[in-house]
Amino acid sequence: MNLNLTTATRIGLNLLALLGLAVALYLGQSIFIPLTVAALLAVLLYPAASWLNARAHFPWFLACVTVIAGLIVVNLGLFFGFAAATTRVIQDLPKPDEKEKQHQLYLKVREQVKILIPGNIEDVLPSDPEQSQILQQIRSALKPESLNRLLGGLAVWGVSWVWQSILTLFILLFLLVEGDMLARQVKAIFPAHEVIQGKVANALGEMAEAVRSYLVWRTIVNCALGLLLGVLYYFLGLRQPWTWALFTAILCYVPYIGTLIAGIPPVLDAFIYTNIYIALVVLVIYIAVVTVEGYVIVPMVMGRKVDLNATTVLLSCLFWELVWGVPGLFLAMPLMAGVRAICLHVDGWQAWGKLMSTQRGVEEFEKAERLKELSEKIRSTGDTTIVMDELPSRNGEPIPDEKRDTNKASGEEYENPK
Repeated sequence: MNLNLTTATRIGLNLLALLGLAVALYLGQSIFIPLTVAALLAVLLYPAASWLNARAHFPWFLACVTVIAGLIVVNLGLFFGFAAATTRVIQDLPKPDEKEKQHQLYLKVREQVKILIPGNIEDVLPSDPEQSQILQQIRSALKPESLNRLLGGLAVWGVSWVWQSILTLFILLFLLVEGDMLARQVKAIFPAHEVIQGKVANALGEMAEAVRSYLVWRTIVNCALGLLLGVLYYFLGLRQPWTWALFTAILCYVPYIGTLIAGIPPVLDAFIYTNIYIALVVLVIYIAVVTVEGYVIVPMVMGRKVDLNATTVLLSCLFWELVWGVPGLFLAMPLMAGVRAICLHVDGWQAWGKLMSTQRGVEEFEKAERLKELSEKIRSTGDTTIVMDELPSRNGEPIPDEKRDTNKASGEEYENPK
């Protein structure tokens, strides 16, 4: 049946399809989140399991179980480290019945604010702590009944997290054990044509490489970033230097938003427990470090595999947070890296892949595509001469006249390497 759909109708249908997908992902998040996390971890851990199987001669099932056990150990270490860090932060706060400490801390903060904001601050921060509405609200939040409600909510969240983690581990085990078979079956879904199945294999491989590149290098960069900031915070005299370093290493998995949030606690620590000048130094150092990390180190080590532009990153974070909440923020980047890789390898979707890429990523992709087309042409014709009009020129410069030569068969010019 041939349907003559207008452009507006096609756009409307695409928007409805996107809305339906978002609703399905939201309603099925209890299944889709563990499945997505397990798929990402399977891509990350598959090389390690393959190494154990090939080099250490582990049976494949034992190799999969071993890498999953290592993952569990690492996650338990992070969990207990995070719990200990949170406990230290809470212990540093004055208790509800320690009014003298509360008054001292309040007056110290008030003096710091007066240095930062000259003028009358009596209406916001009165000199008498007992008349401060801010202090009263903090006391109300620290009352036992408020803390009990908070702990109850954390307990419910903890039970849900444990269940989600167990489900994720089981799915991860199945994906690792049956990964090769599943990849072959995905290829078999498509028509049994060498070119089409080759494109499917390339798309899957590029998606896995993009996700793996992001997860591995993001983890390495975050660990180095946390270690560097922890050392700097320690020498600057912060109360909880390694706690804020750990928070930074975790929150920097969320682009922009996480980086912004991670910079607030150390500045407040310096502002409250040291002085305004140390707080400004912490702020400047943090901005400088994350700027170098974001604009120099990350593009250099990740390359074009995860070359998403800033607009795509921000919109994807907003979309996945709307659909899946906090887990969506952490999953947004690897998911969009995989989606971009798929789009760039599917005919008709390449424009969307380029839309998500930076200018550098688009140029490198087009250069790689031209080289691929030329290599296929050479392989099919058997002619080793190269038509330079179709090749990307070096550094974007034209071919010098003294290096121009002519293809005797076609009469077209190319660059003579001699």
